[in-house]
Amino acid sequence: MAAFPTAPPTDSERAAAAGEGETRSRRIEGTARLGRRTKQLARRLAPRDIAVIDHADLDRLSAEELVRSGVACVVNVAPSSSGRYPNEGPSILVDAGVHLVDAPGTPLFEELGDGEAVVVAGGRLSRARRVLAEGRVIDRRAAAHDLEHARAAIPTALEAFAANTIDHLRAEGGTLADDLELPELLTPFARRPALVVARGSGHERDLHALLPFVRERRPALVGVDGGADLLLAAGLEPDVIVGDMDSASDEALGSGAELLLHAYCDGRAPGRARLERLGRRYTTLPVPGTSEDAALLLAAEKGARPVVSIGSPFDMVDFLDRARDGMASSFLTRLRIGDALVEARGLATLLEP
Repeated sequence: MAAFPTAPPTDSERAAAAGEGETRSRRIEGTARLGRRTKQLARRLAPRDIAVIDHADLDRLSAEELVRSGVACVVNVAPSSSGRYPNEGPSILVDAGVHLVDAPGTPLFEELGDGEAVVVAGGRLSRARRVLAEGRVIDRRAAAHDLEHARAAIPTALEAFAANTIDHLRAEGGTLADDLELPELLTPFARRPALVVARGSGHERDLHALLPFVRERRPALVGVDGGADLLLAAGLEPDVIVGDMDSASDEALGSGAELLLHAYCDGRAPGRARLERLGRRYTTLPVPGTSEDAALLLAAEKGARPVVSIGSPFDMVDFLDRARDGMASSFLTRLRIGDALVEARGLATLLEP
């Protein structure tokens, strides 16, 4: 049987193939920087560093912060995409030109020291010409394939997500329906807008888009942990900081904002030791759910209208990115706040000229 002729590749296909070949054989020399908490590691990266992370299912926010650091190469000792759900972190990295290598199970955290000189050539990481790890290079084609493959897992992930949400609703529903014990604050909330800022995918873009709203309406500014630093970076001073106080900088905690330490139902308040070590005055905020939920509830219950949210999760991928098994507290929080809550992206769209 005669074979049908194959059409020659187009110029764009040739360019894509050449680019992938260059990516797979790319050689990068730099300084190893290791961190099991990717977002914290990103803050101390320089462009010539090679980031070594341990981050299964790399999420959007972590990838965006790695890109923002200017780092040229990331080696992950966990699968950047396990297939559990369609996480977009790997695509964000490779689209930005970051060389990404997956080397699951390799003992780099045990064999490599922070600050050592290393070379990554293709999928191999070497120190002093000794190969310490060899993995799979994730280029654009591989990232797109992994993302598409993971989309098939959406029904399973959604089913488990919904089941866990219902389980948590049974446990938390009564608590969030009760009257909340909220502290007295110096910051006025009643009959004025509030802007609640958390670190989330697209937070910088959304905050920038709302700067005219902030200048005109003068909302109460609430930072959720590291969200306080986002406000400072935008030239704004937070009025209140709510959270575990694990990701807010010392500068933010000393900015003069009222500090509300989020405490959980079992009495845990993980940031207490840090605040006391820094000598900061704070008030405990015993509210169930996440720190974002606590901040939204605080603003709404204090009478703010509207309560505008930046960086909060708004779809299933956002919740799964944050390793949330369900959204019971966030679901109940939104039910309780009702139409007082406005998502920043929708408001920014309305304010566009």
